[in-house]
Amino acid sequence: MPVSHPLLARKPARDMPSAALLPDTSDITLAKARVHEASGPARRTFAMWLAARTQGPVLWIAPPWAPERLHADGVRPWLDPARLIFVSPKRGEDLLWTMEEVLRSGAVALAVVDLTSLPSLTQIRRMHLAAETGSTEGSHLPMGLLLTPRQGGAPGVETRWHLKQQHWRGQDNWVLQRLRARTAPPKTWHLHRAHDQTLPQINTA
Repeated sequence: MPVSHPLLARKPARDMPSAALLPDTSDITLAKARVHEASGPARRTFAMWLAARTQGPVLWIAPPWAPERLHADGVRPWLDPARLIFVSPKRGEDLLWTMEEVLRSGAVALAVVDLTSLPSLTQIRRMHLAAETGSTEGSHLPMGLLLTPRQGGAPGVETRWHLKQQHWRGQDNWVLQRLRARTAPPKTWHLHRAHDQTLPQINTA
């Protein structure tokens, strides 16, 4: 008889609400109580967009030796820097452990971990289970976002995204790709942000 287990299923054990990455976009969504991945040179911008669509504190986990750091003035266009809580584990193996514990607590709506290498499938599964637990025992439906180098490719994530800048003549433009999703096909969007906007919109021109 086939064995059924939430870890082996192609969808969460129970339906979860989703967060739209951008206003007025019903097909660019990320399921809550799951773990997602963003790669590309603008992956931290992707995290800021997602943070802007959540409420409450955002936990940002990064190694203390990472050369790139968030700056308050840099994130201000998208969210109040006071919402960010920075955690810098001294050991590399503690980055994902910290993420797992935060998701299990359900204390924040979004936890981001800035990685220099890809996690294993077992580590991803543990984080999914932790987020499921946090959704029932905590005050939020927590989302986990992994920022991965190069083209990414973490196994077992709910969705995988790639974001790169395409700024031109003083205009803010990006190319967003959905590389993988459990319930949607790959797709590419061209985004543009006007000077009076906080978040970009899909360029339909």
